[in-house]
Amino acid sequence: MPTAAYSIAEFCRAHRVSRAFFYVLLKRGEGPTVMKVGKRTLVSDEAAKDWRRRMENLADAQSIQGGRRP
Repeated sequence: MPTAAYSIAEFCRAHRVSRAFFYVLLKRGEGPTVMKVGKRTLVSDEAAKDWRRRMENLADAQSIQGGRRP
């Protein structure tokens, strides 16, 4: 059964990013959309999919522009 929502630790593990880098991405506005459920911060499966697509598009744009960040 697919995961409906990831904890921050689960998201980081599943996407092979460190927790520190996850928060860097959030600060830059490049992280996944998060939701608060009680005291927990979660990333829905849909938000994780959207984030992966955005990261793929960003990587494509960077390769076209010679590796520079837009």
